[in-house]
Amino acid sequence: MVENGGDAQRGNLPLSFGPVNEKNIEQLRVLNRAIFPINYPERMYKDILAFPDVTHLAYHNDVLVGAIACRLEKTPQGPQLYILTLGVLAPYRGMGAGTALLERCLQAVAANLPEVSEAVLHVQVNNESAIKFYSRFGFEIAETIAGYYKRLDPPDAVLLRRRLQPAAGDEAAA
Repeated sequence: MVENGGDAQRGNLPLSFGPVNEKNIEQLRVLNRAIFPINYPERMYKDILAFPDVTHLAYHNDVLVGAIACRLEKTPQGPQLYILTLGVLAPYRGMGAGTALLERCLQAVAANLPEVSEAVLHVQVNNESAIKFYSRFGFEIAETIAGYYKRLDPPDAVLLRRRLQPAAGDEAAA
């Protein structure tokens, strides 16, 4: 695991980070069940295991407190990072864990996957705190999708998008 000493001045939690793998994927399942109102299907966890470089677990004193889980998706513009989940247990929110996880993931993509040109995710339309959180990192609302969530109320989602790298062919225009 990689250590992050935290910052007591800003209220940041001392964290260590680790990858997801076959041995700890059940921890991620339990964490997601505790945080999110959705029971994610098994295929999502298979996707996560297929892309370990873009999924990170955050620990405080060896206790799993948060995670970011992503996959890479092919698009006509090239591969994109799809953020499946980013969650932190309620008692640890507001202490920098979510920020650290998102920054760690985006830095890993920039350093190791320069071909990935954008990051995207869906957020329930009434989740104003999540929309505000992602906007602080340059994510913008790309569209609203009616009926995206089948078992949530409201069922609508916004697609958030952030450009990461110039798309192929854009370098000449820059």
